[in-house]
Amino acid sequence: MSSLVQSVDWLAIAPPTITAVVALAVLVADLFLPDGKKGALGWLAIGGLVLAGLSLLPLLDGDRSTFCLTSGAEACSYTADHFALVIQFLVLGGALLTALLSINSITDLKLPAGEFWFLLLSSAAGAALLPAARDLATLVIALEVASLPAFALVGLRRGDRLSSEAALKFFLSSVTATAVMLLGVSFVYAATGSLHLTQIAEGLTHVDPRLHVLAQAGVALTLVGFAFKTAAVPFHFWVPDTYVGAPLPVAAYLSVVGKAVGFSGLILVTVVAFPSYGRVWGPALAVLAALTMTAGNVAALRQRPDRTHSAVRLLAWSSVAQAGYLLVPIASAAYTADSSGGAAHAVGSTVAYALMYAAVNLGAFAVAALVARTSPANRVADYRGLSARRPLAALALAFFLLCLAGLPPGIIGLFAKVTVFSAAVDAGLGWLAVVMAVNVVIALYYYLQWTAVLFRAPEGAPAAEGAPGPVPTAAHPEGVPGAVPTSAHPEGVPAPVSAVAQEPEPAKAKIPATLTAAIGLAAVLGIALSGAPQLVLRFASGVLL
Repeated sequence: MSSLVQSVDWLAIAPPTITAVVALAVLVADLFLPDGKKGALGWLAIGGLVLAGLSLLPLLDGDRSTFCLTSGAEACSYTADHFALVIQFLVLGGALLTALLSINSITDLKLPAGEFWFLLLSSAAGAALLPAARDLATLVIALEVASLPAFALVGLRRGDRLSSEAALKFFLSSVTATAVMLLGVSFVYAATGSLHLTQIAEGLTHVDPRLHVLAQAGVALTLVGFAFKTAAVPFHFWVPDTYVGAPLPVAAYLSVVGKAVGFSGLILVTVVAFPSYGRVWGPALAVLAALTMTAGNVAALRQRPDRTHSAVRLLAWSSVAQAGYLLVPIASAAYTADSSGGAAHAVGSTVAYALMYAAVNLGAFAVAALVARTSPANRVADYRGLSARRPLAALALAFFLLCLAGLPPGIIGLFAKVTVFSAAVDAGLGWLAVVMAVNVVIALYYYLQWTAVLFRAPEGAPAAEGAPGPVPTAAHPEGVPGAVPTSAHPEGVPAPVSAVAQEPEPAKAKIPATLTAAIGLAAVLGIALSGAPQLVLRFASGVLL
């Protein structure tokens, strides 16, 4: 009789465990620290995330598994393989950049520091656990641990109607998707008799014909929860309102870490647990990819710089479109599973694209946080003339946008898109490759339009020397439209040119060091990857599940 007692590999589970322990430490410390010293909680959280990231280094030597079955079957609930380590690196790095963005935002927005840092670290712990999970129960628990604190983070601005509305939409839609996913998990368990991914894969190849329809329904319904987290159409409607209503660092966190959670879970259940049902989820994900990238790009086109449209809303719709690109290689894995290394190459393409997207998208949100300090509305029009006020920030944002568009000098963005495109072509999904190419061209318009706004002169700026000025007329002897001479004002009072022209130019306040560090880290990472893009693919190519 086998023993139910087994040792725990604490080194393997160190990244999520350290993050969770530091979250509890922050919660306890918040009870005893006076209000004037609450800032120390942020540095404690940052130190914990750095320590969790460093704990990944000893795991690079080889795969480590724990919480395994003791009945003789080779199935474990937690595996720290290359795939898990890469996603954990992405999650912890994204949470670290989010923490740097949040140090000053907590004070500016008057957020409760202890609650914020506890919720952020708790969510990051769940997100770090998910890519190493190898059974459906652990996957669902990790997904909920990552999601539940995120609901509270979105609604943390108490008394703010937009924040409360965003949190409610996020919560209700997520709970619905989770309920559907749990129904699918129960169907899969009924058809296979196991929750471990490897045993599910084996069981689905020999399903009782009477349970065939049940198994197919279970596969489809299980994908719903992860499709919601990836913001795939039609589960994307919560994204724009949630990003706009949430504190800006939280929106940045959801755009990167939230997506990493969804895509890592989606990869695990499709490529590891359901490979024999590729004919079910492959075409479904291909259609979702096409619809998602198209819906995101078309909606982003409506965010014009000459109107009062939000820059965060534009980034939200851009995030939806990027999710469509990330879905392409996963769908391709269904068609290349039989070829040698085909599925691994497809998964590696998704991971490589996710790494690029995480770095540059967090950088774009960091610059948005900088602009929001002087322009709280954070409209696209508020970025006009940023090159004159903040030249380095404007150059950094321009670089991030060009990376997202896939244009030089953002070589890493172009490299990532070519990698995803080749995955679709290799899988024989020519129609999806064409849809992707069309969407990349559509996205160029709004990315380049926003980039151009950065280098335009602000509205109401003095005309350049030698430029033609107003022409004097009988009605306007001074040549100023609307300047009618009166006894009180013999020179005439000029009428306002426009609402934008009347707004004073934002004051050039000092940039917080943590915000500068976040922008600088994202820019350095993007530039380094653009200089050697092959490093990303080599790093991600080892993702063999």
